[in-house]
Amino acid sequence: MLNTNSEYLRPEIMDVLRAFDCEEENFTHYFEYAGGKFFNAIEYNGEFYDFEDEGEFDSDLIFRRLAKRYCKLAFYSVLSQFKGALVWGALTGIRPTKLAYTEQAEGRDFNALFNKMDVSDKKIRLVSRILEVQKPIYGKGGADLFISIPFCPTKCDYCSFITAPVDATKGYIDSYIDCLIKEIESLKITEFNSIYIGGGTPFVLSEERLKRIYTALSRFTTGEYTVEAGRPDVFTEGKLRLSQQFGITRICVNPQSFNDSTLQAIGRKHTAQQTVEAFRLAEKFPFDINVDLIAGLAEESVTDFENSLKTAISLHPANITVHTLSLKSGAKLKERVKRLNISGISDMVDLSDKLLSEAGYSPYYLYRQKYQAGGLENVGWCRQGKPCVYNVNVMEEISDNIALGANAISKKLFGGDRIERYATPKDIPTYINKIDKIIEERLELFSEK
Repeated sequence: MLNTNSEYLRPEIMDVLRAFDCEEENFTHYFEYAGGKFFNAIEYNGEFYDFEDEGEFDSDLIFRRLAKRYCKLAFYSVLSQFKGALVWGALTGIRPTKLAYTEQAEGRDFNALFNKMDVSDKKIRLVSRILEVQKPIYGKGGADLFISIPFCPTKCDYCSFITAPVDATKGYIDSYIDCLIKEIESLKITEFNSIYIGGGTPFVLSEERLKRIYTALSRFTTGEYTVEAGRPDVFTEGKLRLSQQFGITRICVNPQSFNDSTLQAIGRKHTAQQTVEAFRLAEKFPFDINVDLIAGLAEESVTDFENSLKTAISLHPANITVHTLSLKSGAKLKERVKRLNISGISDMVDLSDKLLSEAGYSPYYLYRQKYQAGGLENVGWCRQGKPCVYNVNVMEEISDNIALGANAISKKLFGGDRIERYATPKDIPTYINKIDKIIEERLELFSEK
């Protein structure tokens, strides 16, 4: 039980307690700002701990940012004495790279802050490498376009998306595409940094339905055009050829694992060999290909994960994304498990860094999630000159993002830290019924203000 005199700090404190798996333990916290210093006092296990930190600010926004930072650091400093250090230290945000950029923009070396927050040297090096790879594409402004296709062959054990098995939602597909096209036709912007058709599993749609969406999008120009082709059981040469004809430059093949027992355990209805065959089919076309893996699935060992890594590397894709398993609301996995304690998870993530680096890949984007195994991270890796522009822009929040379809969140940047968001309904029938209002409200957000 946490007692604090500053309720707005409670979520930050709980993030730290969650990281150490001690949400149910008793803590008393007192916060005060006086005389140019932030004071945090903590009572834990009958002992008292006092912390003070200096910090300059010229706005309430920066005051709150510093108050949250020093509060988290105080709790981390206490708990790490009893439970050991964490690789990300007292950093609990989902975008460490964005924090690093903020420090640089304010004329400071981000290493100083990361060291103060007790971030491990290997994670500081990881952030440094990512910032270096992002240099050619960082901060160009403009806008990116996301298209949500919330249909899948089956719903995986770990998945929190709104997707349901396509057989159960097939009655909505054509109406959904009608609404999606109506949204596309309403857009005033015609040039994008990137277009990303995600899901769900877009390739679960028939060629005819895919063509309708591709045709509606053909009036736009873009430098990068991605479609999450997804699982091998929905791949066809016809869909790949159609994608090439409409200018797709990048596709995602998402095995998550190259171990058959794991695929079966998470609810996939294909084999690892079928994924390899789908990849070989796709590489006949001039696409950059991304392969997704998840560390920590279905009680895999480090050796199991190593097999998946080595198989992915042997295919020589342009991008390999390594996710760490996370508990997400709405996922079947979270109904059974309250916390992920996965043996060897840190070794899996460290192994991905080692093997991918040795194979000539560089990390190009990173994000974290609250209920992630080992408090670790997701990292996108790329061969030289092949980072995904969309992933960089959306994770660093450095361009407008117009997101269409159900459960899509648009973001409009207004300078500084101000970002306004617009979320569409998660429920597909509700999205269809409210389409005119959705279009009106999104146009208002992205109108000149």
